[in-house]
Amino acid sequence: MGLYLNQNNTMFQEAVNSEIYVDKTLLIKELNKIVCTSDKYVCISRPRRFGKSMAANMLTAYYSKGADSKELFTPYKISHAESFETYLNKYNVISFDMQKFLVKTKSVEEMLEFMEKKLIKDINKEYSEFIDQDDDLISVFENIFIETENPFVFIIDEWDCVLRYCSSESEQKKYLDYLYALFKGQPYVALAYMTGILPIKKYGVHSALNMFNEYSMEGAYPFSEFTGFTEQETEALCLEYKIDLIEAKKWYNGYNVDDISIYNPRSVVDACRRKRFTNYWTQTETYEALKTPIQLNFDGLKEKIEKMLAGDKIGVNTAKFQNDMTSMKSADDILTLLIHLGYLTYDFNTKSCHIPNMEVQQEFINCIEDGGWEQVMNAINQSEECLKATLSGDEETVARIVEQTHQENTSIIKYNDENALACVVTLAFYTARNQYEIIRALPTGKGYADIAFLPRPNENVHAIVVELKKEQDTSIALEQIKNRQYVEKLLDYSGEIILVGINYTTDPDTDYKKHTCKIERITK
Repeated sequence: MGLYLNQNNTMFQEAVNSEIYVDKTLLIKELNKIVCTSDKYVCISRPRRFGKSMAANMLTAYYSKGADSKELFTPYKISHAESFETYLNKYNVISFDMQKFLVKTKSVEEMLEFMEKKLIKDINKEYSEFIDQDDDLISVFENIFIETENPFVFIIDEWDCVLRYCSSESEQKKYLDYLYALFKGQPYVALAYMTGILPIKKYGVHSALNMFNEYSMEGAYPFSEFTGFTEQETEALCLEYKIDLIEAKKWYNGYNVDDISIYNPRSVVDACRRKRFTNYWTQTETYEALKTPIQLNFDGLKEKIEKMLAGDKIGVNTAKFQNDMTSMKSADDILTLLIHLGYLTYDFNTKSCHIPNMEVQQEFINCIEDGGWEQVMNAINQSEECLKATLSGDEETVARIVEQTHQENTSIIKYNDENALACVVTLAFYTARNQYEIIRALPTGKGYADIAFLPRPNENVHAIVVELKKEQDTSIALEQIKNRQYVEKLLDYSGEIILVGINYTTDPDTDYKKHTCKIERITK
């Protein structure tokens, strides 16, 4: 056993010994399908603290000749797979964390020299008879493979650290060229598994490591379920640790990976252990990871962030992103970066992104409190008052707050239709999402209710239906709610429902838009 060659299973043993361990061993079954095939190059990226290192340690424990892991894996799902014993502890495995080499050096060239020195020294302990003094790392692998006919499995954690911390394009290219030479077309490679936060670096529209198949937060099939905790896994943990699944969903769910609902694993584990729902994952991130990108107001980025804070989904073109932290030239680049960092989630079907859950939503609020977003913060700070006024029937206060929010956020509102006003109203009712599921354009069979506020389970509050109008009387809005039977479509709700009609009228002599509100209560 060495530090980098054929490690034992100690690191994975620590994971399964932990108080909470979720079985993700079927990842091995999927990888076994591509060992020693043309698809043997795999790059899986996901946000920080989403289990990347645990997966790397698991793969090392399974493939490494330096471990005896049959007993360790027997209690888990992979032991029932047909390929389980076929590849178990059969390979020379090179596994390491690239960032540990980077932090000890001052340049990419120095990092690669240091890495080669450490790996060759480690490999020499087991295969000294096949290594000449002047051999570089590639020659070492070639010689060992020729003599033993046993290929290598490569497992590299934090593979993208150079792309995240080194802004020099020439240095990045030097690093990627090295990986290309190390892996491309090499017969000594049985499997190359790289994991990090960013997908493969691109130059223009071409991948720098085009032999690798990429799996990311944009799409990871067939590895989607291994991105984080699934609904079933989270439900089982909530039941075991007696915590509320509905709250866990509100706080930590929302990531959509190939139409699979994914929960943040770090946060779910901490919520189970500490019996409290709060921000856990964002506490492990650097504040600047989110703040710095969203301050770059490329082609209306700020307005798009504001819309997402109001609950909107924003279209995004992810194809142009160069997969580094420095080559950002558009709002789409920033949004794509935030998808990979875990601050946004991506819907492949609609090619759109949005803020996934309350935990991340709060981090966005933390980032915009420092200045430059005063109008949005004014709306958010008044949103609790707006909700209370609605529940108490205070029409003047609701109209005043919506009007102020509308006037102060003209950058995101074009004053041209009710959909634009819906964005403003959702922002004005920002804190309502703590108690309500807010649905825009709720289908009713006779049209769409503009905004429906449906009480979350265990919340003792009244449902709210909002109808929006322009240049009309608010009474017309309330009559539409009744006549089209919007209330009857709230199938799982019975009790008092608050109907809210909101209208804005443009004064032809000024730019002033006056808002009015009418509130009525009915019982379903």
